[in-house]
Amino acid sequence: MDKKNRCMNEHPYNHKKTHRRGPSSYHMHNPDVVFNELNIKKGDSFLDLGCGSGDYSIQAAGLVGELGMVYALDIWGEVLEGLNERAGENGITNIKTKVCNIKENINLDDNSIDICFISTVLHTIDLSIDGKRLFDEIDRVLKPRGRIVIIECKKGDYPVGPPMSCRISPEEFKEFFLPYGFEKNSYVDLGYNYMISFKTKILI
Repeated sequence: MDKKNRCMNEHPYNHKKTHRRGPSSYHMHNPDVVFNELNIKKGDSFLDLGCGSGDYSIQAAGLVGELGMVYALDIWGEVLEGLNERAGENGITNIKTKVCNIKENINLDDNSIDICFISTVLHTIDLSIDGKRLFDEIDRVLKPRGRIVIIECKKGDYPVGPPMSCRISPEEFKEFFLPYGFEKNSYVDLGYNYMISFKTKILI
């Protein structure tokens, strides 16, 4: 069994879908803490990569406003249909959904995204195999001063989350992103999870 299947099968919040709602870490912590740290501005382009149920996308859509756009990408077309329905019911018109296998490509224009947000997704990917391609794609779609914001499960003996072998530490993420010219911007403790952000180094 490959890492993705093993980690998802043993994860209590796995990809079982209920009424076209995918998995979400949204209610595992205080969303206001997450969005205060995201610091989304009116007019921003926000990428929710591996959006699942789209809870973060829905809230982000209100923050980017009419001049901004939320791109919600997931491998499950069914959950994106559910997200589109929720958006329509709430009169939200600035969310674009796309079916996407993030291990292969991100179907967005170069230099088009202000914030790339990835919540409890990366532990399902074997970054030693697929990490370079994925991070190349993230680097491609981000604007020169764009940010990467990640929520992941802490390494430790916790009652929720994936097996220890699947968890990724903040230090490991720093090593992944350093070759791309990104530096750590912030770290937030979310209880069982943590949130870490990276920004482009501005060379003078």
